[in-house]
Amino acid sequence: MTPIPFGRFFLPGPTEVHPDVLAAMLRPMIPHRGADMVALLAGIEAPLRDMFRTSRRVLVGTCAATGFMEMAIRGGVRHRVLSVVGGAFGERFAAIGRACGLDVVRLDVNPGGTVEADMLRDALLRTEVDAVTLVHSETSTGALAPLAELAPVVHEFNDVMLLVDAVTSLAGSPVETDRLRLDFVFTGSQKALALPPGLALGVASERMLERARKLPGRGAYLDLVAYEEAFAERQPTNTPALSLFYALAGQCARIEQQGGVAARWDRHDAMRRTVEDWVDGEGGRLGFGYLPRCGRRSWTVSCLTVPQGMQSRPIVQRLKADGWIIGSGYGPLKDSSIRIGHMGDHTVAGVTELLGRIAEACR
Repeated sequence: MTPIPFGRFFLPGPTEVHPDVLAAMLRPMIPHRGADMVALLAGIEAPLRDMFRTSRRVLVGTCAATGFMEMAIRGGVRHRVLSVVGGAFGERFAAIGRACGLDVVRLDVNPGGTVEADMLRDALLRTEVDAVTLVHSETSTGALAPLAELAPVVHEFNDVMLLVDAVTSLAGSPVETDRLRLDFVFTGSQKALALPPGLALGVASERMLERARKLPGRGAYLDLVAYEEAFAERQPTNTPALSLFYALAGQCARIEQQGGVAARWDRHDAMRRTVEDWVDGEGGRLGFGYLPRCGRRSWTVSCLTVPQGMQSRPIVQRLKADGWIIGSGYGPLKDSSIRIGHMGDHTVAGVTELLGRIAEACR
């Protein structure tokens, strides 16, 4: 397979990894219970807290983000959970709840839509639950839920945990963990952090930990309490994927050198606006449209409906033949939409060039 030059891989996960980050993985192994591991974990504490906007510990595990999604369910739900479902990953959250033997109540929204504060309040008034699962940025539709409006609604209801999938939002758009009092929020390494797949990162509130300590079925490998106790001592719970931790440390340093997480947010917002401007101009004239409405669009992944009479697959294949990678639609949107993952270390210039290539592929 011919290597694709850096800056042309716009899949909405895994995202492209910068050569400097890949190079950081080549360090030799160290004892994972020794002083070197303590130093490694100590070095990433402050930048990870800044990314999550929290004063609490950020937990890092060797698993996909789906692992921490299960951790959220096993450590945060007693009996019944309200799952907001607006796409494939809201569906996954609900499915994990059912797989863990819990009573799952669905709050469905149309693909590309988001739950709004009045809808969520009404659902919580009608059904007694002890947790809510919510996907902040739905990767399958490109919709961004209004987290700052939804979190206060959940906190109107006593002892209801708010469990948030921030897989394609964290490090690419603001996730205010402490200010919004999120009980558990998690992400994966392969999205806006622009690392290889294989790490999950999350933060738990104190009341989430209190609940988890009383739940007998929280498991072993994904035991939230065990993670919290281990990271309090700057130790992993199990043998970690050391090379991925090296990459994480290297990327944390790069983000700081580039102006910190706020500068990263600004760049991602600018990439989103670049796609919006294209859809309002040339892309719209070609027949492309945005699936989510204005104000509810992810900063990291744009889901665009394709021109009438066309399907996504030929567009994706034409781009691939020229060395550019984007995603087809997901699930029921597979044929009618494309997804552009403008996250991680991508730039406005790169997105602009990609959009020109998409226009060429459709002429």
